[in-house]
Amino acid sequence: MKIAPISEELFQRAQNSIPGGVNSPVRAFRAVGGNPRFMVSAKGPYMYDEDGNRYMEFINSWGPMILGHAAEVVQEAVQQAIPNSLSFGAPTRKEIEIAELIVDMVPSIEKVRMVNSGTEATMSAVRVARGYTGRNKMIKFEGCYHGHGDSFLIAAGSGAITLGVPDSPGVTQGVAADTLTAPFNDLEAVKTLVEANKDQVAAIILEPVAGNMGLVLPAPGFLQGLRDLCTKEGIVLIFDEVMTGFRLAPGGAQQLFGVTPDMTTLGKIIGGGMPVGAYGGKKEIMNFVAPAGPVYQAGTLSGNPIAMSAGMAMLQYLQSHPEVYTTLEQTTTNMVNGMNQNMQELGLNFTINHVGSMFSIFFTSQAVTDFESAKTSDTAMFGRYFNSMLQRGVYLAPSQYESLFVSTAITDELVQEYIKANGEALKEALLR
Repeated sequence: MKIAPISEELFQRAQNSIPGGVNSPVRAFRAVGGNPRFMVSAKGPYMYDEDGNRYMEFINSWGPMILGHAAEVVQEAVQQAIPNSLSFGAPTRKEIEIAELIVDMVPSIEKVRMVNSGTEATMSAVRVARGYTGRNKMIKFEGCYHGHGDSFLIAAGSGAITLGVPDSPGVTQGVAADTLTAPFNDLEAVKTLVEANKDQVAAIILEPVAGNMGLVLPAPGFLQGLRDLCTKEGIVLIFDEVMTGFRLAPGGAQQLFGVTPDMTTLGKIIGGGMPVGAYGGKKEIMNFVAPAGPVYQAGTLSGNPIAMSAGMAMLQYLQSHPEVYTTLEQTTTNMVNGMNQNMQELGLNFTINHVGSMFSIFFTSQAVTDFESAKTSDTAMFGRYFNSMLQRGVYLAPSQYESLFVSTAITDELVQEYIKANGEALKEALLR
C-alpha cells in the first residue's frame, strides 16, 4: 500500500474551506487516528484514492451500494434519464412508479412521500406523528441515530458518539424536554416512560436493527413488545429503516422480523447511491401530510428524476432477484466465521454481531445488546486494527460505532483475501 501524500495535501487544503475538512464528521478519521483518504473512483468491490491505492471496501457508501459500486443496472438508468433534464420541480411519472413499487415491497407502507435524505425522512415522520396524534413527546433509544434533526441528537449514536458529544450544542432545552430516551432492548424501561407520560407520547422511533452504535440486533420479543405497547396506547411506531430498508430483505427488517410499524423511514438503497429519502405508512396517517392534510412538509428537489430513476432500477432489480439476499447472507457468514477463527486463535476478547449483509466487530468480551455494552469495546484496539486493515488495502468504517456492509461484488476469492488480511491486521494491532 502506497503512502498517501496527495490525500494528506487535500485534507490540509480542505480544512481551510470546509469545517474539519470533511462534509460529514465520521469521515475525518478522528476516532481511528490518521487522516482520511480522498477517493477518486469506485467499481464493484473496490474504491481508488487520489494516490492510486485500491481498497476492498465494506462501507458501500454507508449501505446503498448493495450491488457494488457503479452497478450497471443503476448506471444505465441514470444515463437514460439525464438527457431529459436534471430537475423539473414538477410531478413526473417516475415518482408514481417508484411509490407504487415501495408500497408493494414494504409491509407497513400504504402511501409514501419522497424526500432528499434520511434526516429529512425521520424529521418529517415525527412531525406527522405529532400532528396525527395531537401529542408532543417522542421516545427514542440511546445509541440509535436518526440523522441530525434537533430532537434526534439526544443520546445519539454514530458520529455523535465518535466525537464524544452525544448531546449536541445548539439543541434547545425545549426540544430536549420533548425527547424521552430509553436503553435499546429494554422494553420495561419504555413501558415506564409511557406510563409516566400518559397520553403525551406521539411516537416511538427506533432502528429495528441498530446500525449506529455498531450493529446491535433486537432481542427476541422486543420489537413485538413495542408494537403491542404502541397499539394499546395509541402511539405511532416508527421504524427507521434508512439502513435496513431493502438491505436485510426486500421489505426490510420489518419483513425479516415479522413486525409491522405504523410508519417507516427509508434512504440509502432507495436511491441506488443518489441522495434520496422517503417516509411512509398507513393511509390515515399519511393523509395528514400537505396538501392532503394539515402537516406541512415540502422539498424543491424531492422526487428528483435522476434519483428516482436510480432508485427505481435498484428496487426493481432487488425485487426480481431475491437470491441476492441468500448470497449476501452466505458471503457475510463466511467472512464472520473466518474472523471468529482468527480472533479465537489469538485469544482476543471480541464480539461479532451479524445479520444478513451487515456486521460489526467489538473488542469486548461481553455481548453487545445496547449502547452501554457497545461502549465497553476497546476503541484504541479498534483504531489500530482499522489502520492495519487500511494498510492491507481493506477499507472499513473509520469508527467502532458503525455497521459494516457487504455487497454482491464480494466474491468467494475476496472473502478469503479479507480473512487473511484480518488475521494479519489483528496480529499487528496487538503488537502496537
